[in-house]
Amino acid sequence: MVSTTYSQHRGRLETYFDKTAAKTWETLTSDAPVSGIRATVRAGRDAMRDTLLSWLPQDMHGMRLLDAGCGTGALAVAAAERGADVVAVDVAGSLVDIARRRAPEGLAIDWRVGDMLSHELGRFDHVVAMDSLIHYPARDIVRVVELLAARTERSIAFTIAPRTPALSAMHAIGGLFPRADRAPAIAPVSPAKLERMLGDSLPGGHVGRRARISKGFYISQAVEVLP
Repeated sequence: MVSTTYSQHRGRLETYFDKTAAKTWETLTSDAPVSGIRATVRAGRDAMRDTLLSWLPQDMHGMRLLDAGCGTGALAVAAAERGADVVAVDVAGSLVDIARRRAPEGLAIDWRVGDMLSHELGRFDHVVAMDSLIHYPARDIVRVVELLAARTERSIAFTIAPRTPALSAMHAIGGLFPRADRAPAIAPVSPAKLERMLGDSLPGGHVGRRARISKGFYISQAVEVLP
C-alpha cells in the first residue's frame, strides 16, 4: 500500500505534464534550440541518462527492464537497443504518445500509461526511475523502492533531488514565478538519511553505486539499490 501523499503527488504530475508542460518537454527532450537555463537542464538530463545506462549490462538480451516514469522515452529506447524487453510507463499519456512516435520500429518496448507500481507490469531484472521520484518525500521514495524491490531480481536505479544549498537557492528563485508557470515542487532529500531508511526497509538489500550530476539548473543524484 502506498501513502496518500504518493497518490496526491502522482496526480499533480499527471495534470502538469498532460495539461501544462507536454509541449515544453517535447522541445526540451529534442534537438530544438532552448533557452540557456533549459540547455543546462537538457545537458544534465543527458549526462544522468548516460550514467544510469552505464550501470546496466551492455548486452541485455533475455532481460526485462522497467523504465518507471519513461517520459519521452530516450532511456527506454537505449535499453531496448541493447536487447532488453522494456516496459516503459508514465502517468502522463501525452509524454508516452511522444515516446511512441519517436521510437524506432522493431524495438521490444511496451509503452504504458499508468502507475509504475502496478502489479500488472510484472517482474523485472532491472528497474530505472530517472527523475520520476524527485517530487516525493523520502518516506514515499523508500516505499516505492521497497515495492519495486519485491519484483526486481538484479538492480533498481533511481534519482533524487539531493538537499544542497545550490538546489535550495534555485527553489527560492522558482517561487518568484507565477503559480501557473511552476512545475510541481521538487522535494530535496538528504542522501545519507535516505540510505539509512533504505537499509532499514530492505533487509538483505543494500545501496550500490551513487553518482551526482550538477549542470546549471540541473542537480540530481543517482542511487543504485541491489535487492
